[in-house]
Amino acid sequence: MGFVRRRDDPYRSLLYTPRLVSDDLTLLAAWREGDAAAGRTLVERHFSSMYRFFANKVAGDVDDLIQDTFLACVENRDRLRGEAGFRGYLFGIARNKLFRHWRDRRPGSPQDLSVSRLIDSQMTPAHAIAQGQEQRLLLRCLRLLPLQLQILLEMAYFEGLTDREVAAVVELPVGTVKSKLRKGRQLLHEHMTANANAELVASTHRGFDDWCQSIRRQLDDAS
Repeated sequence: MGFVRRRDDPYRSLLYTPRLVSDDLTLLAAWREGDAAAGRTLVERHFSSMYRFFANKVAGDVDDLIQDTFLACVENRDRLRGEAGFRGYLFGIARNKLFRHWRDRRPGSPQDLSVSRLIDSQMTPAHAIAQGQEQRLLLRCLRLLPLQLQILLEMAYFEGLTDREVAAVVELPVGTVKSKLRKGRQLLHEHMTANANAELVASTHRGFDDWCQSIRRQLDDAS
């Protein structure tokens, strides 16, 4: 799989250490000039966030999408904008790769489809690792949202991006992003109410941030 990180990657000993290079943009510039070790360090640093991004939005292995995303971040030399930073830049590319992935597999599908409608009954990697009723409910109901709303909520609550950072990723005004996040939370709650008993919905809603972070930790362990 090329440079995609593996736990037993023999090249991990060649990674830059933070004392030598700590800035993502410096690593990216070095990678673009042919420094493979800089590229491996950048991939190692952001692999987990890319895994989390794709894990609840596609079925099966996500490594190809992750690899395509990192390759594109090297090739698209003139598309990195300061307001998003490197992390936002990478999420923006991942978002485009995700939409292309579904366009290629479901030509003509409207853009507001949910993951659940796109993948039918197939299991996502995130669903496979979910533990506990709250996690399973939250992941299932996120997949019921229109894909764009799912992306916004996961970037905000799984990744901790600010409204401004999310706005830069999706190329929308900050006010629009705030409005869509409110709508996403409302729809998510409605889906949870329709798919679980009142006690489970209350538990999931009450500990929403904690459940998001517990899912993030499990996805990190799985990546």
